[in-house]
Amino acid sequence: MSQSHLSDLRFDQLELHESVRAGIRDSGFEFCTPIQASTLPIALQQHDVAGQAQTGTGKTAAFLIAAYQKLLASPPRPPQEGKTQPRVLILAPTRELAVQIANDAELLGKHTGFRIGLAYGGTDYDKQRDHILAGIDLLIGTPGRIIDYFKQGVFGLQEVEVAILDEADRMFDLGFIKDIRYLLRRLPDPDKRLNMLFSATLSNRVMELAYEHMNDPELIRIEPDKMTVDRVRQAIFFPSNEDKMPLLVGLIREMGKSRIMVFVNTKREAERVQAYLQANEIDANAISGDVPQKKRLSMLMRFQSGELPVLIGTDVASRGLHIPGVQYVINYDLPQDREDYVHRIGRTARAGATGDAISFGCETYVISLPDIEDYIGHRIPVANYDRTLLPKLTKPEFKRRRPPPGKARGPRQGGGRRRGPKRD
Repeated sequence: MSQSHLSDLRFDQLELHESVRAGIRDSGFEFCTPIQASTLPIALQQHDVAGQAQTGTGKTAAFLIAAYQKLLASPPRPPQEGKTQPRVLILAPTRELAVQIANDAELLGKHTGFRIGLAYGGTDYDKQRDHILAGIDLLIGTPGRIIDYFKQGVFGLQEVEVAILDEADRMFDLGFIKDIRYLLRRLPDPDKRLNMLFSATLSNRVMELAYEHMNDPELIRIEPDKMTVDRVRQAIFFPSNEDKMPLLVGLIREMGKSRIMVFVNTKREAERVQAYLQANEIDANAISGDVPQKKRLSMLMRFQSGELPVLIGTDVASRGLHIPGVQYVINYDLPQDREDYVHRIGRTARAGATGDAISFGCETYVISLPDIEDYIGHRIPVANYDRTLLPKLTKPEFKRRRPPPGKARGPRQGGGRRRGPKRD
């Protein structure tokens, strides 16, 4: 890890329980990241924190360390109603982020003896429920599944000592805010628990949530990705729409055995890019909300391990995923929101490393370029390609989408309109 990414504060300078220190050592941490150095001294003094931090900056470790220290410093209260009473509630917007937080919690809390429960939709309904019923200390999950179990009486929320809301802005984007408020209103009063909120932006709506459900939180703003894009080597090609796919295939072949993320603007385009790459002998998968949960997790594990070299996704599908070691980001489509450009290229150059971000300024999306360059404060260097050297591609066979049962197309009736669903 590059020292330039870290602060001068060492973890052994903080007053931490020895079992927490052991977990930090197991994780290989020595110096705090900026978000950790700014939030941990406050949270360890039992003061609430609202922090601005991007994925991959160390915020997960920050709130987990503070939560473990809080639990170890105060013995659990006698349980009420004879049901499971988690002491820590961590809410995340996506299943993948919840799983990643739980994995980090297992490693950092390995020596504490605390039990961790996961609750997220899409799979393992009874398995998750039974595990929580057996008794847990930390409950990590997405709002919908947690509310489902809560209404069944699987657990209570009267004994929560630490409440953590991760990716708060994403919660708003996904329409979870009513669910979040439902849960927070059933916790002990804000002054009777430690509260931590993290968000990529501390917007007005996020701050309204913070002041409504936290106890006079300290605001921490860490330099956003906008200021750290200097670590990313950027370049832009200007291909025709016809040249985009051959250029993409040619670049990926040149990159060799690298970990590559390809961003597109729509789910349908992600599926099309996947089909073309696979037809041309490039192992690639597109991640979307339609992919079954077990397959999504398997896909991410393959990508993180290096077995899957190329992951394709939209901003919606890939938000909140912390994937270390990405060497290249390719903006197959330039994003229409300039902040998404910074978020995308920040997937590489993590933890102080360097990385490469290559964008295609095609006929369809090049209109976004001036706004992006204004936002990052400089022109993106232009790269050129020789059209005659682009590879000849094997065209994939696309399956025709069949209409659902009972919706088959009827024949045209002499001059009448076509029956059944319209074509896309």
